[in-house]
Amino acid sequence: MQGGRDVLDPVQHGDIREDFEVISGLVNRPVTTADELTEHLREIYTAVFSVDLGRYDPVVVRGQAAQLLPLIFDLRMSMRDHVADWHRRGFMNAAAQKALRDVFRVARYGSDMLGELLIGYDRADEHGVSRRGFTGQDYNTFVPLRMAVTAASSLPFRTGDVLLMRGLLHNSAAIARIGDTDSQFSHVGMIYIDAQDRHWVVEALIEDGSVISRLEDVLAHHLGRAILFRHPDPQIAAAAAQFIHTLVARSHAPGGKWIPYDFSMRLKRYRQLFCSKLVRYAFLKGSKGKVVLPTFSTRLDIINRDFFQRIGVKTRHTFAPGDLEIEPQLEVVAEWADYRVTSRLRLQDMMMSKFFEWMEKYDYTFRETFPIRLISWFGRLASHLSDESKAHMASVVPKIPVNMNRRTIATIVMLHKTAEEVYHRLERLERDSIERTGRPLHPREVFEALEAIRHEANGHIGYLHASR
Repeated sequence: MQGGRDVLDPVQHGDIREDFEVISGLVNRPVTTADELTEHLREIYTAVFSVDLGRYDPVVVRGQAAQLLPLIFDLRMSMRDHVADWHRRGFMNAAAQKALRDVFRVARYGSDMLGELLIGYDRADEHGVSRRGFTGQDYNTFVPLRMAVTAASSLPFRTGDVLLMRGLLHNSAAIARIGDTDSQFSHVGMIYIDAQDRHWVVEALIEDGSVISRLEDVLAHHLGRAILFRHPDPQIAAAAAQFIHTLVARSHAPGGKWIPYDFSMRLKRYRQLFCSKLVRYAFLKGSKGKVVLPTFSTRLDIINRDFFQRIGVKTRHTFAPGDLEIEPQLEVVAEWADYRVTSRLRLQDMMMSKFFEWMEKYDYTFRETFPIRLISWFGRLASHLSDESKAHMASVVPKIPVNMNRRTIATIVMLHKTAEEVYHRLERLERDSIERTGRPLHPREVFEALEAIRHEANGHIGYLHASR
């Protein structure tokens, strides 16, 4: 800590590097009990959350951002490196898990804002060319110090690596926020490298079930952020990748049985797979039962069960993609973000957090209209067409799997349309803030704006309607 301070002074034009040292001192403080760990993590969260870019001269901060970004990443990694020991000592109870996830989330948002300032708030056009993930060790890609990876144009992927991702769609934000703790990730897949050194991703997609995709295509397909994980035993990782690649490849071979997406989110039985369950199954088989993921699972405790019932969720505990962030059985190899789109992800995240909060507090539910019913029924009919026909109709009707029911289709459409309307209002506020102040909206300002939208809407926000 600097000068004995343990909280950040609420002054204008403060020194962000000095405030960073305060937070660094908090991170490095030892703990001896589970309660102490939880309280310690909450204190770190409060300190990071109070770092509002409005306290600093944006010109000065922009000059410091390139140096601060890897330091913030290293602090997060130093905390993550303690998880296995905290777990062994019995400190990682539910409260500590939530507090650690909260710290990682708010620290990443802080990094995003610095990165956005660093590139002058340059934004990717929604229809523009995606930036490939992990394109090098610049300020977009961070590698833990212990990995000792030398600078290169691309990272050395290994077979059995696990790729955690976040896409740009509103539905991706909903998946990331569906559990008891808000996450920033929505999808995960396993990397397989064949005998010809071709790199693949084995993954479970809502629209296609379990598939094998080219790694280059996955990394270049509208990603906003990604983390690469690795199991410390390369033999287990390789066996896991070999098993899941063989299983999915056979399912697409002549006479093979398609592996549909598992909307239930249950972890038992593997005839159907969702993305995290696919990775779990791979390691379970590759390790002969020794590696069981996740160590810390996600709870689905939302009081208003209407949304879960609509999308087909039938469990209270699951393996969410974001659980990998605190998974002690896997190591972080690298993390990447596209700062041209992280503002979009942040606004989507907070919007979905509020949607789910309103479902609980005010009993908001989705209400279908006749056009929505028509779209959903048409989607069900289209799901029975051939893949070639679906591809031709993709611009009119999204690709719908045969095991997605009509209510789920309707809910996905209503969620997207409701979110799109609210998102554009938030985006205008964000752009106005940048023009006026030189900084993006602080998360608390986004939440305040969302509450203002709810009050103005008088119980009717898009297809969401309040029952009380």
